[in-house]
Parts: sequence; structure tokens; C-alpha cells
Amino acid sequence: MSSNPEIGSLNRTRAIMKEYGIHAKKGFGQNFLTDLNVLKNIVKAAAITKEDNVIEIGPGLGALTEQLAQAAGQVVALEIDTDLLPVLDEVLSPYDNVKVLNQDVLKADLPALIQEQFADPGRPIKVVANLPYYITSPILMGLLESPVAWSAICVMMQKEVAQRLTAQPGTKEYGSLTLAIEYRMQARIAFGVSRHAFVPAPNVDSAIVVLTPRTQPLAAKPYDEGKFFGFVKNCFAHRRKSLWNNLKPLAGKDADKQVVIQNVLAELSISPQLRPEKLTLEQFITLANQLHAQKLL
Repeated sequence: MSSNPEIGSLNRTRAIMKEYGIHAKKGFGQNFLTDLNVLKNIVKAAAITKEDNVIEIGPGLGALTEQLAQAAGQVVALEIDTDLLPVLDEVLSPYDNVKVLNQDVLKADLPALIQEQFADPGRPIKVVANLPYYITSPILMGLLESPVAWSAICVMMQKEVAQRLTAQPGTKEYGSLTLAIEYRMQARIAFGVSRHAFVPAPNVDSAIVVLTPRTQPLAAKPYDEGKFFGFVKNCFAHRRKSLWNNLKPLAGKDADKQVVIQNVLAELSISPQLRPEKLTLEQFITLANQLHAQKLL
């Protein structure tokens, strides 16, 4: 084990950046976390044990990777910035349970990666990451839409996005992203992270969100997942409008079809004057299925 201070300490981070001539790249959304308490609490929030395989997205200088290596069975870190590969190879050399791959998680074949890179791919698999703000949603949706049965996904993101992921019906943060997450996982905010915990400091505060598999199955399934989430996005396209005004385009100027939509809403005891954010996930699924049955979707 190295006698150097831990990578996530401010002094060690600055020393590494100076030694290797590293500067945070805006194009990759890089902000290096330099608060050891936050790093250790991320590992705790993800409940990492020696029985776990961990995929880390964007290890940066290796600060979180080091903490994960100390707690997990094996860590595979995906880093897109080739300039950081020799840095990671050096600073993580004390840990024989870490692999760093030059891969873009948005393009990676995750099931194949797990089979090829982990010594025991049958162990629980978790994702832990400090996500770049500008591609948080695509990465999350890519993870959730993959066939991998994640034991947990523990990720840092912009505080406002975290609030959208965990929002309740009727709140301004509640929307199509909330429902896409809720459909697949249970989400909770573990804790907040100040912008001042990073070098360089971003313009916003962050939060750690933990996603775990749903314990309660959905009462109903949508007739088609892809089309269902397209329908949900359309319902939230004009948040200030009533649900009826967002649904009317399905009927166009056809008065009979408009009556059909009104009847479906009445059957489901959903007021046409409600705004979309008032509906629960189950209500959206039932509504979409009924409209599909009436050949309106």
C-alpha cells in the first residue's frame, strides 16, 4: 500500500495535477472531488462490500476509485480521457483489484464488459460515479435500459437533477425523467455535496442519488415501453397546460375521438383539468393503455 496521502485529499490532488500537467477539461465535464469525507460517504451510501463488483464511470484522478478499491471485491473504471490513463495507472498501482479501461460508457457493451473484465461476473454489480453534468440523463437511461440487473446505482449529479429524479407528484420537479426512473428503480437522495468540495468548483451544488431495484412490482405494464415514455414526454411538453390540452392533439379536429379521450379520462376518474404532474406513474400507464386500446396511441 502506498505511503502517499489519499488521492482525494486536496494537497494530493493538487500535487498530481502539477506533476502530470493535468487541467480539468470542460469538454469532459471534469471537476475533481477533493473532500475525503464525501468520498468515503459515497462508498457507504452505495453499501459497497468485498462481495461486490463495481463499475465506476469517469474515475478522473482516481480519488473515488481508491476508496472503492479499498471496499469492493473488484473495480472496473471507465475513463474516456486518454490523458488521464497514465496518471491512473500510476496512482492506482497499489491496488490489484482495479482495472481502468479507455471506454465511453454510452458506447460500451456493458453485459460483455462485465463477463470479460470481472473475475467473478456473477457477483452483485453496482455502478458508482461522479457523473458529468452535461450527460447525466443519457448515462442514467443507458444504464437502466441495459439488460444488466444492477444491485445499486450510486451517482453524483447536479442537485436540481437529483430533485427531479426523486420528485413526488404535484411538485414542479416532477416530470418525465422522474417517471422513467421510478418505472425501473427506487430513488433516494443520500446527501448533498457543496460545489466547494471540487477543484475547480462547479457553478452548482451536487447530490448523491442511490437507485435500487424496485421491491414492489408495478400494478400494470405499458403496452409498449418506448411508446409509453414518448407519450409521457408529450404529456409534459406543455407543463402549464391541462392534461386535456396536452391530449387533444391525439384526436386532432375529430370530435368523435375527442369524446373517446374524455370518456377514457372519466372512466379512470382523472379530471381533464388536472396538470400532468398530478398523475402517478400507475395512472399514466393505465391511461396510455386505455388510449392504446381505443387506437389513439
